[in-house]
Amino acid sequence: MKKTALLIIDAQFDFCNPKGTLYVPGAEKDMERIANLIALDGPKIDSIFVTLDTHKVLDIAHPLFWEDQNGNTVAPFTLITAAAVKSGKWTPRYHKEYVLEYLEKLEAQGEFKHFIWPEHCLVGSKGASLDETLMHAILAWTHFTGRDYIAISKGINPLTEHFGVFKAQVPVAGAPETELDTAFLATLETFDTVLVAGEARSHCVATSINQILTSAPALIPKVTILSDCMSDVTNFGYLADPIFEEAREKGMTFLKASSLIL
Repeated sequence: MKKTALLIIDAQFDFCNPKGTLYVPGAEKDMERIANLIALDGPKIDSIFVTLDTHKVLDIAHPLFWEDQNGNTVAPFTLITAAAVKSGKWTPRYHKEYVLEYLEKLEAQGEFKHFIWPEHCLVGSKGASLDETLMHAILAWTHFTGRDYIAISKGINPLTEHFGVFKAQVPVAGAPETELDTAFLATLETFDTVLVAGEARSHCVATSINQILTSAPALIPKVTILSDCMSDVTNFGYLADPIFEEAREKGMTFLKASSLIL
């Protein structure tokens, strides 16, 4: 019997609800399609994994962590570079030496610039909870199959961005939760098919796919990306496009949930 896993990335209120602090346009429709897939094909799905973006208020990518030259808290969606920190335009209120080193490492990767996001998915907040439509579908699946869903928190370390499911953008020394999660990758490799959906396509989904491409080649042919079950942060779709193109070239499958046959 073939085994199928469904990996749902960061399908949380703050991303999926229009009232969320970092709402991704189209995400609520994505959740409806994922929920419909679970309702129709649930018995054929052996495991459901949900990742939960989880942050503290004083996070390196949240406003309160930073101040401008006048001591004012930095506004969301501000771009902060190492050069601007060195010039005194922006100043981290915490871990100053570490932060400058972090920015330099991040910029050297050439993947993401350091943006300040609105406070989102705060520990214990409504914003961190799973989308309600999806939650109902997953609970119905659990009650029907007798198999519990598996939740995986990411982003809890406030000193690094954690876009990808499997590793923080810049791992923090002495913090294993920021290192490559080889155990999770190994678990996914035990399945014949891994369906991937969630938010946002431009950031956390694309980075997770890229981490599979670079760190788990054995998993590549098993991945099916549900292209109609994810959306981009507005104006950031270009970040994902080359990653998804490479994924397609290397053997990942792209399907719409409505055309999926399990």
